[in-house]
Amino acid sequence: MDPITQLSLAGGLLAGFASSLHCAGMCGGIASGLMLTLSPDGETSTRARTLLLAQLGRVSAYILAGAIVGLIGSSVYFSFDRAEAHFLLRWAGAVTLVYIGLSVAGWAPSLAGMDRLGTRVVSALRAPLGGALATASPVLAGFVWGFLPCGMVYAALFYAMLSGSAGGGAMIMAGFGLGTVPAVVGAAFGAQLLMRLSQRPGLRRGVGLVIVALGVASATIPWRAIAAFCGIEIG
Repeated sequence: MDPITQLSLAGGLLAGFASSLHCAGMCGGIASGLMLTLSPDGETSTRARTLLLAQLGRVSAYILAGAIVGLIGSSVYFSFDRAEAHFLLRWAGAVTLVYIGLSVAGWAPSLAGMDRLGTRVVSALRAPLGGALATASPVLAGFVWGFLPCGMVYAALFYAMLSGSAGGGAMIMAGFGLGTVPAVVGAAFGAQLLMRLSQRPGLRRGVGLVIVALGVASATIPWRAIAAFCGIEIG
């Protein structure tokens, strides 16, 4: 795996972890619903397997979407001088991360509009798709879940588009998806602490500041220095 790809994966993973509180509040209910619908026998081991397979489908959807938007971004990247395009995309990505952080902290217009839309979509589809979901593959159900409207996912996809390549976009979204899995799984299994933490303004501000710091660092710290800090060798 080349250094740029490794850094893309690491950046997406950090963004996913930083979005964990949001994901616990937004996707915990969806995860619980899928787990109960697809594993009606009530066995904990079966439900855990079903939930993990659904996460595989969800993350796969993110990876596919990341590759598509990254490919779109590459057409913009190669229409400019390489050095100039790299500079512009790097700063655009940094600004995106800073905005996400400020939004999570409550200091910028919220991304919650997409979340409310996603909740309405899930509510509308629950009844007509209930029977189909009962026999659906957990991976397929998770894959469909991955395309439900979500403000944080769309913000991450915009960041992935700015990677300038299909591979970079896919790796960013792979990292983002994996970073959100622990919070979603924990919330699905009734980790009420996660749900309560997701509503605490002080903690949300702290998480938002972490994302802002990531954005500032990505713009101001040379990527070779970041690679050296992460132990990645540059050829």
